[in-house]
Amino acid sequence: MIVRAASLAFAVLLLGAAPPPQAQPAPVQAQPQATPAPAAIPRFTVEIVARYPHDARAFTQGLVWHDGSLFESTGKEGRSEVRHVALKDGKVLARRSIPSPQFGEGLALHKSTLVSLTWKDGIAYRWDAKGLKPVGTRRYPGEGWGLATLGDSLVLSDGTPTLRFLDPDTLAERRRVTVSLRGRPIDQLNELETVDGELFANVWQTDYIVAIDPADGHVTRIIDAGALSRQVAATDPDAVLNGIAWDAKTRRLFLTGKLWPTLFEVKLVPAE
Repeated sequence: MIVRAASLAFAVLLLGAAPPPQAQPAPVQAQPQATPAPAAIPRFTVEIVARYPHDARAFTQGLVWHDGSLFESTGKEGRSEVRHVALKDGKVLARRSIPSPQFGEGLALHKSTLVSLTWKDGIAYRWDAKGLKPVGTRRYPGEGWGLATLGDSLVLSDGTPTLRFLDPDTLAERRRVTVSLRGRPIDQLNELETVDGELFANVWQTDYIVAIDPADGHVTRIIDAGALSRQVAATDPDAVLNGIAWDAKTRRLFLTGKLWPTLFEVKLVPAE
C-alpha cells in the first residue's frame, strides 16, 4: 500500500482510528451516554480479470470508455494531451496537445464531446470524440483535478473535499457536496468516474478509491487497489494509481496509474 504524508489523514480514517482525546476537567455530574460507534464502511479489494498495455510515459489524469475504446488525458507541462487509445494493444489512435505550459487534468464525455480540464489555468477544452477535433473552450474558477459525467451534470474535483456539479455546456456551478468518511471530510480527491450512479474517486497518493453517494457526499465503499501497484512496482514517487474507466454496457471496470505500463480490467471483491 502506498501511503505518503499527504494521505495520512485518510489512512487514519480508513483504519477507524481517532485523534488523541483532549484532557477534560473532572465532571461534576454523571457522565453522558456514550455516542454509538459509526457504522462500518464496506471494504473491497480488486481481482485482476485482464491486463492490457499502457503507455508508461503517460502521466494519466483522466480515463474514459466510449464506443469500444479508451480516451485518456495526460498531464505535465509541455506533455499534456488528450488521446484516443486502443484497448487491446495500447496504441494511440489519435492525439491532441494541450498548449504549453498548461497542465492537463481530468476528462469526461458529454454526449459526443469530450471535456478536458487544466490544473491551474481554469480552461476546459472541448473535443469531438470522433477524431479529437477541438470544438471550443470554457472557463471555470479554481483548480481542476478530476471530471466525470453524472446524469445531466459534470462533476469536478479540485483536491479538496468539495465536489462541484456543473452545467455541461456553460460549466456554471449548480451545486456542491462535501465528501466525508465517518463524518469527517476527506481531501486529495482526484480522478473521477461514475459507476452505477455512484462517483468513484482516486484518493491521490494512495492505493484507495472511494465510492461516493452524489446526493450528500458520504463514502459508501472503500476499494483497496494495492494489488495493482504491487504488480507494477513503480519506483517513481509520481507513479500512483490514477485512472478509472467504466464500460457500462459490458460492466467492465478499468484501472491504471500515472506512468504505469499496464492497464488492468478488474472486478471488486468484498474484503475478508
